[in-house]
Amino acid sequence: MAQTRRTSGPPATAFVAAEVEEQPGAAPFPWSTMRLTPPTAAAVALFALLVRVLVSLGSYSGQGTPPMYGDYEAQRHWMEITLHTPAAEWYRNTTANDIAYWGLDYPPLTAYQSLAHALLINVSLPQSLALSSSRGFESHQSKLMMRWTVLSSDLLAFFPAAIYYVWVYFQRNVGGDGEERSAPWLLAMILLNPCLILVDHGHFQSSCFFFYPSSLSLAPTLTTALQFVCNWLSFFLNYPFFQYNCISLGFTLGAIAAVLSQNDFAASALFSLAINHKQMSLYFAPAFFSHLLGKCLRRKNPIFEVMKLGLMVIGTFALVWWPYLYSIESVMEVLNRLAPFERGIFEDYVANFWCSTSVVIKWKRIFTIHSMKFLSLITTILAFLPSFVQQLKTPSDQGFLYSLLNNSFSFYLFSYQVHEKSILLPLLPASLLALQEPLLFGWLMHCALLSMYPLLRRDRLLLQHGAVLSLFGLIFFPPHGNHVTKADKLSTKEKALIALGLSCSIVLHLVYLCFQPPKKYPFLFEALIMFFCFSQFVAFTIYTNFKQWMLLDHSSWAVRVKKDL
Repeated sequence: MAQTRRTSGPPATAFVAAEVEEQPGAAPFPWSTMRLTPPTAAAVALFALLVRVLVSLGSYSGQGTPPMYGDYEAQRHWMEITLHTPAAEWYRNTTANDIAYWGLDYPPLTAYQSLAHALLINVSLPQSLALSSSRGFESHQSKLMMRWTVLSSDLLAFFPAAIYYVWVYFQRNVGGDGEERSAPWLLAMILLNPCLILVDHGHFQSSCFFFYPSSLSLAPTLTTALQFVCNWLSFFLNYPFFQYNCISLGFTLGAIAAVLSQNDFAASALFSLAINHKQMSLYFAPAFFSHLLGKCLRRKNPIFEVMKLGLMVIGTFALVWWPYLYSIESVMEVLNRLAPFERGIFEDYVANFWCSTSVVIKWKRIFTIHSMKFLSLITTILAFLPSFVQQLKTPSDQGFLYSLLNNSFSFYLFSYQVHEKSILLPLLPASLLALQEPLLFGWLMHCALLSMYPLLRRDRLLLQHGAVLSLFGLIFFPPHGNHVTKADKLSTKEKALIALGLSCSIVLHLVYLCFQPPKKYPFLFEALIMFFCFSQFVAFTIYTNFKQWMLLDHSSWAVRVKKDL
């Protein structure tokens, strides 16, 4: 039996999380090792990138559909506005900036990102960003350039954060002394999240060809060959146009890794940037606040520690919001754009509390928008309060990860204005807990995909849906990967419940795909999917809250502080 060899000093390389002796006959790559070497990390990352490219082969939102077009046009229009108007007018209705036409409704960091991309695109294709006259502009070259902005954002924000998290996770031994743990598998689960890939790289996507200058004079054979190569490269490098969720999730993931590595200042700055890129990052705010406050209260000078972190947060916000701090009116203009209360308490058939119960209780008819805002606020606070209190009392690394999941689920289930795609937020911490809760993570991922199934069908992404679901299954159950599933440890009752849930899911998929609903109830199938997923999400939330409170975390921050003292 192989013996585990632990090192007392730092790892030999930046990516080595732990060193273990390989068992005779074990697979050398990559699932049965706790070692994440640079080649292994690069292989997983490149494969994740390839999957994103392949998923993007399809139509994109709003293609050729005036007058509003779609999400691609929204991103292009934001680049147009930020390039040609001063920052003070980005969130204001003016002659040059018609707020009714895809007005900016994300925090200033998203606007700065749009400006940075606009500066790059404007160098070679200024007509695609011409003020007012470029509305609905679509060309092969402009789509290609937009594709590179998406690719660079993913590679610069989310991928490095995922690798950093896996390194910290094993270096700090966050998951405990498990006998069989896999660093490459955990990285794959984070980067190959099928819901994130389908939403960011399928729902907002396009097809385009590489720009080839027809005026280029070459031999006919060489010209034909070059065109063929360019077209096929373009076919495999089509890329989606989306709302750059990878940036805010990357900042959040980097902040989580910084918390686990005890770098609270960096965590505060990174999470502040995440909030300033996407306001939905506030789903994680109670978890960060309670964990960091709980740690500060256990130090020698708690007030001073809280003030230091507070100054870091205030400084980061002030830096991002600087162009709007000249007046309260300017700040309120931005805030009003970030809170779309007029859209209602929920959108479509999202599997949360308000939408699921609206079949019986007509919330939108009974309550005003003001009343629903207050009601959703109270229920959301009550939902995340147990998790919040637990981290305030006994902050720990594992408890923090569970708290992120519980808090984000609380917002998804009870907060105001939730969309199907909001399930991406609970899925992030769920993927970070994949080694500790593999079956929970796998079933949650399956239910999350099912909850978005109607949306994906409307976007004609069923082929991509089936492909990424199959790929996820193959990687979730890797060769020599019994350490991941632990199916042999399940009781007969647990196996029966899983089989029942899987059977229900298959039936719902087939019914929605193959049958027409009754004319009297045209959204019956969407409602059935919603009810099933909502019941599963509630069960997940109850279980993970219970698990957080019952967690016996030997790596508790409080225990480590006492040892340091």
